[in-house]
Amino acid sequence: MKKNILAFFLFFSLLASAQKDFVLGKIETIQSKVLNEERILNVYLPAEYDATKEYPVIYLLDGSANEDFIHIAGLLQYGNYEWINMVSKSILVGIENVDRKRDFTFPTTIEKDKKDFPTTGESAKFISFIENELQPFIEAKYKTTSSKTIIGQSLGGLLATEILYKKPTLFSNYIIISPSIWWDNQSVFKLTPEFSKPTFNQKTKVFIGVGKEGKVMENDAKKLFEIASKHKKGIESHFKYFGESNHGDILHMAVYRAFQTLKI
Repeated sequence: MKKNILAFFLFFSLLASAQKDFVLGKIETIQSKVLNEERILNVYLPAEYDATKEYPVIYLLDGSANEDFIHIAGLLQYGNYEWINMVSKSILVGIENVDRKRDFTFPTTIEKDKKDFPTTGESAKFISFIENELQPFIEAKYKTTSSKTIIGQSLGGLLATEILYKKPTLFSNYIIISPSIWWDNQSVFKLTPEFSKPTFNQKTKVFIGVGKEGKVMENDAKKLFEIASKHKKGIESHFKYFGESNHGDILHMAVYRAFQTLKI
């Protein structure tokens, strides 16, 4: 009897030791002096990744494993199939959140928002982190092309809009979904976009998507598209209304369509 029990446990011990974890990507950490904290990055490398070759980079806001990293990595992997050929083989960098309300918003004049969300208003620091620490970190660790894409939804879409307005050369492709432009009474629209100035000459693609999410958010997304569309010199802009989607389920479908449309 004891021999049978021993054999039973030995069998399952060997079975357990033979099992392997399924690894989707790499976890990197970066110590940010700008933000004064450590940030976690989830990195997906394309199939048959070759460290001697250069790859475009897609930066994903809300990029933790329990946010949007896994399903966007799945879209990228699907889009890389030879018979699909929807998007270039790219490196995906998911930026895990620490405080998205802090990092994705600029200061507001709305007293209620200041009271309800006391940490907000630090997007300038987060943009500096992206420009001066994150992008150089990724470009030092991996061989990359000049193609850089940002994906942001909701407050992440607000941040992507702010970057497009203030520092458009940080990215060559913008996927902006359901942007929370309502923040601070839509004050971002009062800015003069850098991409509208004669000195701007970078070829830039912008995809803006919104679902059935209320008149304010829908109209703001359409207005952003109209503003971007006026500046055809450097901006190739696209807009899609997803009438069957809401704020909670739009991102996957919208990013799929953006990959189809932008051909990044």
